[in-house]
Amino acid sequence: MDKSVVLGFSGGIDSCTAAQHLRNEGYRVVALTINTTNDHKLLETAKLKAQEIGIEWLEYDATEQFKQDIVDYFTSSYANGCTPAPCTLCNTRIKWPILCKVANSLGIYHIATGHYLDIVERDGHLYIARALDSNKDQSYYLWGVDEETLRRMLTPMRQVLKSDIRENFTNKKESMGICFLNGSHYTEFLKSQGVDFSAGDIVNNRSQIIGQHNGIARYTIGQRRGVGIPEGMRVTGLDATNNRLIVGDNNELYKQKLYINESRITNPEELLSADDITIMIRGIGRNPEHPVKVKQHANGYCVICDDPAWAPAVGQPLVFYRKNLVIGGGIICSFE
Repeated sequence: MDKSVVLGFSGGIDSCTAAQHLRNEGYRVVALTINTTNDHKLLETAKLKAQEIGIEWLEYDATEQFKQDIVDYFTSSYANGCTPAPCTLCNTRIKWPILCKVANSLGIYHIATGHYLDIVERDGHLYIARALDSNKDQSYYLWGVDEETLRRMLTPMRQVLKSDIRENFTNKKESMGICFLNGSHYTEFLKSQGVDFSAGDIVNNRSQIIGQHNGIARYTIGQRRGVGIPEGMRVTGLDATNNRLIVGDNNELYKQKLYINESRITNPEELLSADDITIMIRGIGRNPEHPVKVKQHANGYCVICDDPAWAPAVGQPLVFYRKNLVIGGGIICSFE
């Protein structure tokens, strides 16, 4: 098999390190920068870095697709009182499909990125696995990538510790947060996209009005700061239809049953029978620690948590793990 690989390439620390590792393993690396936001500075940086490393560089224009699949989804989610997961969706609809498409056009089988992850084969299935560097592990965002794609993926960052490579780069600044926000607050971006920020009522769980909010899209489930509510209360619900913010006690945020749809499960039989499955509903922060039970429900699954999940939100990903393996995930559609 030809030792060539198409590498998703931003010119940052991770993608440059991935390129160097792949070259050291004997691969001919074709760097592919996917243009999603017409950030010409990023494109020029990626091109110059590829030249500096001595690898081929290509650009793929995905601006229109990114606008439709990611930006519009992001804005409509907030407008409807949901919590979007743009990075998860970008991986499944933009990054990896485009890497496969370009690789196919070049007659290249292998694809890669600078993601911190590993791939493990077990019982005839391929699983995404956590990377060595737990602080940079990105397995949570990749549950939606199918096995056919995993079979083509190389994982140059699986054994890399970020602390070991940062010293090799003069510019140690990293891009953080959602790429298309360009460092601005998400509410300013939503305003620029025409999302309504009309004031409305803040109500308690008995529908009694206790205050006014400044636009549903400003708030998230579990929030307490900046809401203007009594001490000890938090946001427990977003009623976009009636433009109401629902608040209550912190204990109201603990949910024992989570319902998901839009799922991708590597081996459904494993999901329903294993007794050591844990979940993550946020990449960073509070997650249930104990194993969960999973049952089929309607067009998805019901996840029963002995250790209740704190502040789940409609639209959030829920990712299933067995120790260090991702065995699937889905999108939270309701809870109780």
